[in-house]
Amino acid sequence: MPQPPHTDSPARRATPRERARVQTMADIVRIGRMELAQHGAAALSLRAVARELGVVSSALYRYIPSRDALLTLLIEDAYAEMGAAVAEAEAAAARTDYRGRFGATARGVRDWALREPARYGLLYGSPVPGYAAPAERTTEPGTRVIRQLVAIVTEAEAAGAVTTPAAPGPLSPALRADAAAIRAELDVAVSDELLTRAVLAWVALFGAVSFEVFGQYGEETFAAPAELFEHQVSMLASLIGL
Repeated sequence: MPQPPHTDSPARRATPRERARVQTMADIVRIGRMELAQHGAAALSLRAVARELGVVSSALYRYIPSRDALLTLLIEDAYAEMGAAVAEAEAAAARTDYRGRFGATARGVRDWALREPARYGLLYGSPVPGYAAPAERTTEPGTRVIRQLVAIVTEAEAAGAVTTPAAPGPLSPALRADAAAIRAELDVAVSDELLTRAVLAWVALFGAVSFEVFGQYGEETFAAPAELFEHQVSMLASLIGL
């Protein structure tokens, strides 16, 4: 029996103009990455991006209205790529190997940061003068790694796989209130004590990565940075109780 001619639904097939816009935005991000790596975030300019794109600056404003909008786009792009890389690394570890999942997460952060130092610097380096990232667009992707870490420790605690290191002292009411707010935001059931240890591990992890990426140790201080990082990760896992 003859079949009726196939027609694509407009909802499923983009128009040529829409496809061209998607490609142009991808090109803008690609060129923005190049400019970021070559000149740094503070020197990023739409004029330079337009020149590389082969259009006049005024034409670029139809896609990116300002330098701040370009910075926000690059931040979203960097957070998305780093988050995906870290999630992929963590997914390779066995689900009940909580210490291994923590280590894979940490190595995922370091590996991406060393591959993309300029983009890591945009996220965790010095603030760009005159620019403030819009929270409504950057908070969710920017907290992806800490959400992953909290998920690991939450599952470990529920499985009875967390030891209890010596406590430095009771948490204050204010800290317990903060922990309750974080639990509600992340929608997790984890104890106050373990949550605060996870936050410390998160801060220390990014501190260790930043010191290496930005050369803060000094050129001749550690001849084996990868081994140093593995030792740091092991200590952090023990601090959490994994």
